[in-house]
Amino acid sequence: MMIGKPLPITKRMVWNAYKQVRGNGKAAGVDGQSLAEFEQDMENNLYKLWNRLASGNYFPPAVRRVEIPKSGGGKRPLGIPTVADRIAQMVVKQHLEQELDRAFDPDSYGYRPGKSAHQAVEQARQRCWQYDWVLDLDIRGFFDAIDHDLMMRALEKHCQDNWVLLYVKRWLSAPVMMPDGSLEERGKGTPQGGVISPLLANLYLHYAFDMWMRRNFPDVPFERYADDSVCHCRTRQEAEKLRRALEERLAECRLEMHPEKTQVVYCKDSSRKGEHPHIQFTFLGFAFRPRSAKNRKGQAFTGFLPAASPASLKRMREKIRAWRVPHQAHLPLTAIAEKLNPVLRGWVQYYGRFYPSELSKVFFYLDDRLGKWLRKKSKQYMGHKGRSQKRLRMIAKQNPGLFVHWSQRGMAAVG
Repeated sequence: MMIGKPLPITKRMVWNAYKQVRGNGKAAGVDGQSLAEFEQDMENNLYKLWNRLASGNYFPPAVRRVEIPKSGGGKRPLGIPTVADRIAQMVVKQHLEQELDRAFDPDSYGYRPGKSAHQAVEQARQRCWQYDWVLDLDIRGFFDAIDHDLMMRALEKHCQDNWVLLYVKRWLSAPVMMPDGSLEERGKGTPQGGVISPLLANLYLHYAFDMWMRRNFPDVPFERYADDSVCHCRTRQEAEKLRRALEERLAECRLEMHPEKTQVVYCKDSSRKGEHPHIQFTFLGFAFRPRSAKNRKGQAFTGFLPAASPASLKRMREKIRAWRVPHQAHLPLTAIAEKLNPVLRGWVQYYGRFYPSELSKVFFYLDDRLGKWLRKKSKQYMGHKGRSQKRLRMIAKQNPGLFVHWSQRGMAAVG
């Protein structure tokens, strides 16, 4: 394993990894050290990290467990490594990524250079027009279920660098510090939130799902974004057969298909007259379902199309509510716009890509909150909702670029 000898890790590799890490997340790990604190003695900290990595004496500290709300309810566990450990993981990720990415399937879109969620959604949209049925696949607790032995076997197929295998094995087995401060040993899984975890997850599913699909169901196209997958079938029978086969395949790989969240869906539209209890599914924050549309001749029809999902819209409304806009009466409108626009711009750029009019529901709610702000701001509008909304419409017309959603054609929901 070359433990007593220098490993081929250079100071330049550590420096490049640090530059990548500094722009992605600043939360502290179990040592409580933030990125800003790490950078106060950056040169010394990076040297010590390189020295331990290059000598083989680097042992990852525990990963701090935090829980965030899931869109469908419940909590999603995340693992937050220390700043130094994020840099160490990035060293290995940058060394591995190009080689592994060449082997990955074209329809694997998650956490890959040159791939995006929008590409996956667009491909799914087009295939839903071509295929009548979808198997919407959900793997229960995927990141926490990854089998370490199978993971290492997959990695060894692509990497013979002993130092990489050494450190990946150490990261897989690093303990987790729970919210109550207790340490939990980990015999399986890779923490969702780790720098190298998405790359390892893609490699695991490359063998567990992608290659298996190509061998056993070559006529069933799919889109996979990390552990979120959509498979397109011509008939309901084909979709049900695939579901049964995938359940067995995942079990072989120590994974479990979620029995409630995995479902067969009928892509119902104007040309499909059949009936089925499930005619919608959610993929990457977009709900695919029958929606009204118009063709190039302006004729109305029903298409099976993606738009921001109800859960996504709910999260956006909750975010707007948390801003407490009506309580910012001491601020000018320009200051509120400056504060909100970066988030609004992100919503428009992501969810506005498909069926953008769905966002008007959220923006109407925001403008209602801005109307309440105006009524608290100025006595002349207090208790007069109609007058305040009329004034807000005038402001939007005079300065449509003040808020991001005001400048979006067909999205300005002031009313």
